[in-house]
Amino acid sequence: MIVLDTHVLTWVDFEERKLGRKARALIERLWARGEVGVCAMSFWEAALLQARDRIELPAAPDEWRGQLLAAGLVELPVDGNTAVRAVGLGGLPNDPVDRLIVATALHHGAALVTADERLLRWQHPMVRHDARV
Repeated sequence: MIVLDTHVLTWVDFEERKLGRKARALIERLWARGEVGVCAMSFWEAALLQARDRIELPAAPDEWRGQLLAAGLVELPVDGNTAVRAVGLGGLPNDPVDRLIVATALHHGAALVTADERLLRWQHPMVRHDARV
């Protein structure tokens, strides 16, 4: 399983050219098998970015979420264990959503697909894929 960072989720849905060819192929292959997940907090983050006019979702956030889930995306909830684990992840940026996304991927034994340099450089054995490649 892979977990998409919030920006990668929007890149996939908007067919953004920033998404690299290898990353797109990986996502498409695993999506077909029901193995592409997203932390539930990514929907909150995307809705917040739209509310602040930083991105334009193709539909209202609740409709957009429903469309993605109906298309096979797996929503991964954040439970108390994951939330507490996110606090203890040393060396990560202090962005709480980034921490929750990483903790969610770790909880599910999943690789993270991101273009965030801070997350890609993080000194941890977690498997990561650069979304730009």
